[in-house]
Amino acid sequence: MGLFHCPMGAAYYDDEPCIDCGLCSATSREEMVKASKRIRDYLRSHAEREGPGKKIAVCGKGGTGKSTVVALMANALRGAGYLVLVIDSDESNPGLYQMFGFDQQSRPLMVLLDRFALGETKPETEWLKQDEISIQHIPSEYLLEHDNLKFLMIGKITDPFQGCACSMANIARNFIEKLVLKDNEVVLIDMEAGIESFGRGMERGVDTVLITVEPSFESLALADKISYMADGIGVNRVRAIPNKIPSEEIEKKIINELEKKRIKAIGTIYFDPQVNEAGFEGKALPSNSNAEEDVKKITQLLLAESG
Repeated sequence: MGLFHCPMGAAYYDDEPCIDCGLCSATSREEMVKASKRIRDYLRSHAEREGPGKKIAVCGKGGTGKSTVVALMANALRGAGYLVLVIDSDESNPGLYQMFGFDQQSRPLMVLLDRFALGETKPETEWLKQDEISIQHIPSEYLLEHDNLKFLMIGKITDPFQGCACSMANIARNFIEKLVLKDNEVVLIDMEAGIESFGRGMERGVDTVLITVEPSFESLALADKISYMADGIGVNRVRAIPNKIPSEEIEKKIINELEKKRIKAIGTIYFDPQVNEAGFEGKALPSNSNAEEDVKKITQLLLAESG
């Protein structure tokens, strides 16, 4: 078979994380499907009960407003008294940091890979090798900070022939799974568009998946796939957020379609020209916008669900 990435993180057959699923040795599609089912059953049986809703991955089709939702929700959580760590794990979109008013990007975590650290002092990696990592363990060189917000970027594909994002995904998955939060801390992760991150197991360390859904057939179809993928890796809380909605009529139609797919909508964000303009210009999101109020309500519902 082609280049293989073990979803359990095993470097070779019978390595410590290996569950003997047979995926790496599959020689037919039938064997691959059976192995995938073994992995899904294993992850479901070993998944913790629904977590406290403090590790939140925001997913969806490209252009549905994932980054905007992350920024608005981070601001709402800060307003509710939480320390928020925002993780930018999208290797393509460059502008999330600007939505928070930062004028430069943080040092990407991917410099921990030797091939990206050429010409630099080799980064210290011991903190990342600990069995448990707290937000306080993250070296300041990887963080942008202000007002109970910490911003961390995994990395971006910036040059041709730089390779695929799998190595970045491995670092991110390892970091998120080890991250241990205090009662007043929340992590928001801006995932890459689509479902490839689920193929890499990126969301295994989260307890909540939020799907941004815009008024389009493609967005709803992808929401269905994301819900299926999240269930397959043991995430018990999956919620949808209809975003950029122009009218109550469209909102009702989208929620109805989501219900058919057994996906619960936790709130709606109506189209907001102010937020749309800020995103177009690469500026910090405006305060006191209608979208901000919509997201505050959604955040309160998420917190209430988490107990």
